[in-house]
Amino acid sequence: MKETRNLLMTLFCIPIGYVAAVAIVFETNIFEPGYSAGDKNVEFVMTALMELVTLGTVFLALRLFKFNKVHDDLVTRKYAALKKWGLLRLLMLGLPMMYNTYLYYMFMNTTFGYMAIIQMLCMPFVFPSKSRCEAEIEE
Repeated sequence: MKETRNLLMTLFCIPIGYVAAVAIVFETNIFEPGYSAGDKNVEFVMTALMELVTLGTVFLALRLFKFNKVHDDLVTRKYAALKKWGLLRLLMLGLPMMYNTYLYYMFMNTTFGYMAIIQMLCMPFVFPSKSRCEAEIEE
């Protein structure tokens, strides 16, 4: 149990640390923000793609453990299933959040920033506390 929770906690903290590091690097002008702001075609495609990805992954990540197949797997295989599905859930929120943060500074388009904020606000709902990990593998 402790090993699975520690792995999930690590994967919970990595995207948040990445987002903080990217914000610090760009806000202190170590890297120049908005270096791709002139490429409107790429910006449009990335905006449309990331809106779909963000909406889909937020919904799936928050509802993942409610699906019958996933819930049954969590109840029968316990910690192995929690590790598998917990990693998937955290990746579904963390990876697009990291990418949205980078794209925000790349294009200086607030749409990416808002999507990253939405995903950051969803992170506490999947926080891998000890009590939540135990509750998710019970009937």
